[in-house]
Amino acid sequence: MNEEKQYLSQEKINELRKELELSKTTKRKDIAEQLEFAKSLGDLSENAEYQEARQNQATLEGRIIELESILSAAEVTTTKGKHTVVQVGCTIVIRKKGDTESRTYHVVGSEEADMDSGKISYRSPIIEALLGKGKGDMVTYSTPKGAVTCEIIDIK
Repeated sequence: MNEEKQYLSQEKINELRKELELSKTTKRKDIAEQLEFAKSLGDLSENAEYQEARQNQATLEGRIIELESILSAAEVTTTKGKHTVVQVGCTIVIRKKGDTESRTYHVVGSEEADMDSGKISYRSPIIEALLGKGKGDMVTYSTPKGAVTCEIIDIK
């Protein structure tokens, strides 16, 4: 399987490992019990409880496969040390050309991206354009509304 690296913080790796362990033990057991109960109700061809339990089982098994894939390709990012260029694990302060306000983002892997908390994926168009650039650099990137230019104010 050709797996692309998954950049994750150690905290996120620990969280995903915990979810995987819970899924393989407790959640699998719960679904097995649901299936047994549903089977006891009789005719499986028109048994909504059985169909729902089977769907839950398929969803859980899919998530287990996804978690195993993510964890097998995981590479720990670090926020320690001084960053001189934009890379996964750093925090950047940028300002769009013409704006007076700057914005701060923490560059993370796709699994950790959460714009509401200022975490942006390194795969986003803006970060792809900024990767490898340094403080003071002006960078232009494409958006659906056209090209946008921004300046890197700081890298932490």
